[in-house]
Amino acid sequence: MAKHIFVTGGVVSSLGKGLTSAALGRVLQQRGLRIAHQKVDPYLNVDPGTMSPYQHGEVYVTADGAETDLDLGHYERFTDARISRLSNFTTGSIYNAIITKERRGDYLGKTVQVIPHVTDEIKAAIRQLATDDTDVVITELGGTVGDIESLPFLEAIRQFRLDVGKENVLYVHLTLVPYLRAAREIKTKPTQHSVGRLREIGIQPDILICRTEVPIGEEAKAKIALFCNTEREAVIEERDLEHSYLVYELPLVLARQGVDELIVQKLGLECGPADLDEWAAMIETLRNPTHATEIAVVGKYIQLRDAYKSIYEALTHGGIANDCRVKIRMIESEDVEEQGAEVLLDGVAGVLVPGGFGYRGIEGKIRAVRYARERRVPFLGICLGMQCAVIDFARHVCGFEGANSAEFDEATPHPVIDLMEAQKRIAGLGGTMRLGGYPCEVLPGTHAHAAYGAPTVQERHRHRYEFNNAYREKMRMRDMVFSGVSPDGALVEIVELQDHPWFVACQFHPEFQSKPNRPHPLFRDFVAHALKA
Repeated sequence: MAKHIFVTGGVVSSLGKGLTSAALGRVLQQRGLRIAHQKVDPYLNVDPGTMSPYQHGEVYVTADGAETDLDLGHYERFTDARISRLSNFTTGSIYNAIITKERRGDYLGKTVQVIPHVTDEIKAAIRQLATDDTDVVITELGGTVGDIESLPFLEAIRQFRLDVGKENVLYVHLTLVPYLRAAREIKTKPTQHSVGRLREIGIQPDILICRTEVPIGEEAKAKIALFCNTEREAVIEERDLEHSYLVYELPLVLARQGVDELIVQKLGLECGPADLDEWAAMIETLRNPTHATEIAVVGKYIQLRDAYKSIYEALTHGGIANDCRVKIRMIESEDVEEQGAEVLLDGVAGVLVPGGFGYRGIEGKIRAVRYARERRVPFLGICLGMQCAVIDFARHVCGFEGANSAEFDEATPHPVIDLMEAQKRIAGLGGTMRLGGYPCEVLPGTHAHAAYGAPTVQERHRHRYEFNNAYREKMRMRDMVFSGVSPDGALVEIVELQDHPWFVACQFHPEFQSKPNRPHPLFRDFVAHALKA
């Protein structure tokens, strides 16, 4: 029977529950345990697919095509856990399922209520991951204890322990222990209040993980343990890391304090010790690289770092593979339109143009592509970035004046990006997005093939528009290389330029499959060529 760990957060939001959950998963995986990860979100949207990146950060896409919370990216980067559409659900999706059942008559005329119907639906969603090939399911609850919208989820996990037995459930509470600089002391009261709210609901945390700027000290830990009714050794310090790229050190931080041993003992798990030597060696490379390079990311949502979370992480992974620290120059594409690519991109060793939706900032992205193409700066285009690369090539190499995507200009004389019939067949509905994993055949003798070292790869998509095949031969004659296509040859997946040191653009999102210990091949080679620039 699978064991369950529930991770909650208190005092303030954005404490890092997702990273902590992922780090716990990594340490337990290194003990030989089979891990499944899950995130529940208390908002009413059915999924984050239609939410603004400024509201919720990036939309993370799973291999089976689910549009999910960005924390699932942490789970996949840190662990080898199975991540699918069962790994993320929201209040909206729970209520949607309940209303569908009620309209269908499944409740046989009963009054549908939060308890037991909503909590039962939540518990059913959690149980879906408790399969025979899983040892531990780690479920992260979004939001903060005390939020009204979180109450049904907290009630559900309270009940869950009664349903499956206390020996099969463990509660981990992540909380803030603030440091008051004026008084030069830390304060434990917010943590006491947060745990108090949980205990009022009926949940007693088994492990407290305390986010802090400074060392907590034994006296404070003992005080927290006493007032929160928690064992002293179960009060864990999670201090702020020096740099954001050091988040991958979290498994080592937790393991040094024996968190994994606590979990194993409390849940009665049978497994060996954690082997973190390879992970520790990777962290050493991350801390003390031999080389450094600067890469520009030219995007539409630069103001919120989480909007391109997986992009930034994949660049870090590419740096690890090359014993290199990647400095990222974040550039708003609209600023390129106003100030010029020559000003904002001067001196960078590589240019990356990521995905996005809508016309705003598109011309700035196209100018950034042109800068990289003409200056022979290593370039990686992703999704909309690939489409911008095609538009630039059509306008400025092929001479197709007014070339554009039909998404942005329905009247363009040259719709080099358009809704294609083949795309419509794959999607099933005319404008529906192509979501999730699709195969791609890679052309030998290309940069893409040199990176992958394989004739066929599987990559994740999230887009509606495709390369317009009516222009394929015309662009091929001007030395654009179609280095990746769908197995039937109908869809262009990767383009690159023949007369360029390294110019690769893909319709899919390679960042979603990159890990610190297994960097995505395209990011690895992109950083390698940036180092040579």
